[in-house]
Amino acid sequence: MTIKDLKPARVWNVFDQITQVPRPSKKEGKIREWLINFAKENKLEYKVDEIGNVAMFRPAAPGFENAKGIILQAHMDMVCEKNKDSKHNFDTDPIETIIDGEWVRANGTTLGADDGMGVAIALAVLTDPAIIAGPLEGFFTVDEETGLTGASNVGEGMLKGDYLLNLDSEDDGIITMSCAGGMDTLATFEYKPLDAPKDLIYFNLKLTGMNGGHSGTDINTERACATRQVARMLYDLRVIDYELATIDAGNLRNAIAREGEATIGIKPCDKENLSAAFNEFAAMVKEEYKISEPNFKAIITSVDAPAKIINKADAERIVNTLYVAPHGVQSISLEVEGLVETSTNLSSIKMHEEGIIEIVTSQRSAVGSRKMDTAHRVETIFKMGGGKVRHTDGYQGWAPNKNSKILKTAIRIWKGLYGVEPKVEAIHAGLECGLFLKVNPNLDMISYGPTLRNVHSPSECCHIPAVQKAWDFTLGIIEDVKNEK
Repeated sequence: MTIKDLKPARVWNVFDQITQVPRPSKKEGKIREWLINFAKENKLEYKVDEIGNVAMFRPAAPGFENAKGIILQAHMDMVCEKNKDSKHNFDTDPIETIIDGEWVRANGTTLGADDGMGVAIALAVLTDPAIIAGPLEGFFTVDEETGLTGASNVGEGMLKGDYLLNLDSEDDGIITMSCAGGMDTLATFEYKPLDAPKDLIYFNLKLTGMNGGHSGTDINTERACATRQVARMLYDLRVIDYELATIDAGNLRNAIAREGEATIGIKPCDKENLSAAFNEFAAMVKEEYKISEPNFKAIITSVDAPAKIINKADAERIVNTLYVAPHGVQSISLEVEGLVETSTNLSSIKMHEEGIIEIVTSQRSAVGSRKMDTAHRVETIFKMGGGKVRHTDGYQGWAPNKNSKILKTAIRIWKGLYGVEPKVEAIHAGLECGLFLKVNPNLDMISYGPTLRNVHSPSECCHIPAVQKAWDFTLGIIEDVKNEK
């Protein structure tokens, strides 16, 4: 059995085709070409704007030309994360999907159901001859995951409808009506490289097995951040006189770091002391995160001497800065119960060209001023540590509209289909909806989607029954809107 055998067949068949096309963020050329060919093959009018977004248009059925237009929106790129032992090349290789009970996952990589499933639902609607509706549009954006670039640069004539259904939410039975805004703060640190002393012995200290996850939806789950833990490890190991050669943790700005490592050199006489201190640190972290990170592992391995080490003063300065850099929830909303209002993610630390280390962080908030306040605090810490700091432009949030007509329709349709009212919520993750209001201030929008778990990590999976429910829900909304007075 493959995913093409699942129901609704039209959706899963399109999703299967999407998994065969490489689509990393900022490398959407292949999936854009596939979308254009899909439009041509299905005789859909299409348009590509300057930034690379693709819109497809299906005209209204006879008699429904004056019905409200519906935009089905999703992003075409995916987060590309894989396990260390995976040989997968996201630039060339298809995603290998696996059916695991009621879930679909990938083999050691992200699945790309975020937001490939949204794209699949939209395309299935546009090509289903059984659907009789008013004007329909599919709108597929580029580079949502690493900066909302497509949504920030929508071309003229790309959003023609009255209602927009954003298909990028991840919980069955939940309709999203607002989201946080965000921005990134990046710091570059210079260090003096020195020849690695030959009289030292060197060890790689690796922290792995952590869950990682989405830096918006999972930031309040008390998952361990590998970047934070590597900094803590190096800080705690100062009881031993060591030289720092390499440090690396995390990958993506919008993912909680799952793995991290460092290479250090010590005097041979300190070998047992290092082993004891490292094991003590590992036991402490494992105990602290025994609920949220049951698969945490700390591995120490003897390695050959590297060519270079980091000057001790520079190493101490960078480790101290990384150690005090904030990570996690900064404030909880007093307006929306249970909503994380503001957070910051200590995304990654990377050694680039010799003499340069970069730390990447990501801030989110439902309140613009608190987003900036958090970013400025992070900036100040990095500058105090001697780093050169820059911020990205960021993106605006999406304020709730409790008078939304499409929201009221969606609530009624869900209750009619499933006998219970859906939960309506604001989320801490970023969505593209707020940016679409800059193009069309009159758009009435909601966001929803089938249940996904552990997005932005190789544990990402999609709940099969929830896809059927999302499909039926979408059809119900379309049917209702075409008859709207």
